[in-house]
Amino acid sequence: MASNLKMVSIFIIFTTFLCTKAMSQCEDATNNPCNNKSKALPLKIIGIAVILTTSIIGVSLPLITRSIPALSPDRSLFVIVKAFASGIILATGFMHVLPDSFDMLRSSCLADNPWHKFPFAGFVAMLSAIFTLVVDSVATSVYTMKNNSVAADGDEVVFGDQVMAVAGGGGMHFHGHSHCQQKGAIGQQLLRYRVVAMVLELGIIVHSIVIGLGVGASNDVCTIKPLVAALCFHQMFEGMGLGGCILQAEYKTVKKVVMVFFFSITTPFGIALGIVLSKTYKENSPSSLITVGLLNASSAGLLIYMALVDLLAADFMGPKLQGNIKLQIKSYFAVLLGAGGMSLMAKWA
Repeated sequence: MASNLKMVSIFIIFTTFLCTKAMSQCEDATNNPCNNKSKALPLKIIGIAVILTTSIIGVSLPLITRSIPALSPDRSLFVIVKAFASGIILATGFMHVLPDSFDMLRSSCLADNPWHKFPFAGFVAMLSAIFTLVVDSVATSVYTMKNNSVAADGDEVVFGDQVMAVAGGGGMHFHGHSHCQQKGAIGQQLLRYRVVAMVLELGIIVHSIVIGLGVGASNDVCTIKPLVAALCFHQMFEGMGLGGCILQAEYKTVKKVVMVFFFSITTPFGIALGIVLSKTYKENSPSSLITVGLLNASSAGLLIYMALVDLLAADFMGPKLQGNIKLQIKSYFAVLLGAGGMSLMAKWA
């Protein structure tokens, strides 16, 4: 848990450092009548409170409803809700983060060479997806090797209602014991759930800080209201997707609390950081456009990979959906509904 916490902290510090480098200005020729700092500040403070609340509700909902039989991970309703949330995450990458990156890195405020000569946003998103694949694969391999070494040390491994004692010399014997916890090695599928939850959380944290920074630095009262409303929708259902992954990962309570905390706090933290830096941070400055544009491209590649490979493909190609055509069709509609709803939000955010 300490290593995961350290990785998340490094991401936050690194992102903050990059964003504070945006000091120079590309002046806008037109005066925006919606710019009003005194009116924008209360809206941003309200936005922090509302987004924090919806984030906590969204990510905690799958965790606190696990006691409800219909919403347990092995039930059909959970699969449908997770498919809906996965559609939200996929649309976030394609319809929000990646287009913003293209707009920023092709802005007229940037030099024509090299920013208008090469599609940096798509290139960085592609590299990010490949890098996520590497991290995903290597992390799974490392966890698997550690897990196998634990199993070889003679610990007890539980399979259903049987406890298997694994001896160091390879011998084993069974004895009855009715509980479901694993004292030694854990299943391969559970390892995958844990890797997916950690990688997805890191990707969400990066783009959440960037989104929050943009809201906090803006004084445009005409866009803050719809943007906060869209972010509440986004955080609620993206949080449900992450919460479902955390639930399936079967983390201990402390780690669940830490992951819920970091997801919930990152967007409000970004808004607060944007308010503090509003005098020096200019969202249309060349350094800001480059920094945030590259971060958005990286986040887009990660989110698209996670949504397609680790969430949607893993579920739809898994035995539960493959063996139930009706559930598969319902899940398709849930994905389309989630992706469609989040795509519609691109009209305002």
